[in-house]
Amino acid sequence: MNMFIKSIIAAAIATVTLAAQAEIVVKDAWVRATVPQQKATGAFMQIQSTKNVRLIEVQSAAAGLAEVHEMKMDNNVMKMRAIPQLDVPAGKNVELKPGGYHVMLMDLKAQAKAGDAVTLKLIFEDENKKQETVDVKATVKSLTTMEHKM
Repeated sequence: MNMFIKSIIAAAIATVTLAAQAEIVVKDAWVRATVPQQKATGAFMQIQSTKNVRLIEVQSAAAGLAEVHEMKMDNNVMKMRAIPQLDVPAGKNVELKPGGYHVMLMDLKAQAKAGDAVTLKLIFEDENKKQETVDVKATVKSLTTMEHKM
């Protein structure tokens, strides 16, 4: 096989790989800064997908445990609980934000300081049980940043 054909094949494979990775897009990821000795915080972001997927797992080396949580009113009391998965419908923007769906980072290994970055590994599953992993760098934002107050 000559070099030209090999180059064409390599370019085609790279294009297909980029297209597959572009099916799920995570934007505006951030983590709320913590104070010394605080062992938990939240991570927030926007997720979009070109196909129906579910966020089934979150991992982070910054925390001993990462879970997807929801907050909702129950008999006039705001309650937070872990959920086994978060649906991301095709073409819809799913926002993880304070007071709603979010990623809970627990048993933090170190203080999350403003300006730092926290790496999150988001694991999605489609309707055929095929899994896709998206690595995200979430910026740690100060507790006083106005844009993420509830």
